[in-house]
Amino acid sequence: MKDVGSVDIGGTKLQHQNLLVTLFGLYGETSGGSFPVSAIVEMFDALGIRSQAIRSTLSRLKSNGVLVNERARGESHYQLSAEVLDSFRKDDRRIFAPSRSSSGEALILAIFSVPESERNRRYELRSELASMGFGMVTGGVAVGPQLAFEQAKARLDARELTKYVEFFRADYMSPEEIRDRVAQWWDLEALDRQYTDFLQLYVGRLGSWQLQLEGPFDSFEQRIELERAAFSFYVPMLTRWRRFPYRDPNLPFEYLPEGWKAPQAKKTFLALHALLAPHAELYANRLLGSRVG
Repeated sequence: MKDVGSVDIGGTKLQHQNLLVTLFGLYGETSGGSFPVSAIVEMFDALGIRSQAIRSTLSRLKSNGVLVNERARGESHYQLSAEVLDSFRKDDRRIFAPSRSSSGEALILAIFSVPESERNRRYELRSELASMGFGMVTGGVAVGPQLAFEQAKARLDARELTKYVEFFRADYMSPEEIRDRVAQWWDLEALDRQYTDFLQLYVGRLGSWQLQLEGPFDSFEQRIELERAAFSFYVPMLTRWRRFPYRDPNLPFEYLPEGWKAPQAKKTFLALHALLAPHAELYANRLLGSRVG
């Protein structure tokens, strides 16, 4: 069962669960991996999400095994389950430094067959492969960059889907046609639109944030308010960006359409990340630091 809680931030829906995973990934070490409920509520309040909505989400995610609940220092705390945390740590290595395949590098074929009686598992398998940057050649054949193999194997093992799949290393024998084939195997137009949407939200914001963060600040309270604003901008931005390193196969540029937006989007993200992450972290640590120890 998926978390159904979501919020409209910047014109697009972000699931509460995805925002929460981002928060744990960014700031979990500050509090030993667990967050007091009061701190979670305040962080989500900064994101424009009401207390009642996030408490409902916490309850659902606990029931689904995504979160673990405990009491410490007289207050309820939540942390990511061991399985989710392990998956998060492995997967998020791609967020800030995704590797790009080289021209002529071998591809990985995932050939799968799922009994008709287990159609739901077939859908799950196809969804998992797509989420890791695989494209579809035919109904039972997926293709991906060689760099994705280890992650794909580990992810499918964890979800008990490996028994349906055989992996092969392959060379495409008509290199002059590879660009056309890539456009058929992957929905690059949809991915490029998502990069374009990201740019429309963020490409023009770097200058205004640089001016705001230069100061001077009239008071300590003004500085805190700016840190809160940086937090409320940065966390949704990172949550949006987290999907790209998985969905984007990071193919050689020679295989991609002219005007591919990914490099500009990545440059925009990294610039805003470098500028805002320290201020957002200060705000989060103030909330968490006042409730731990």
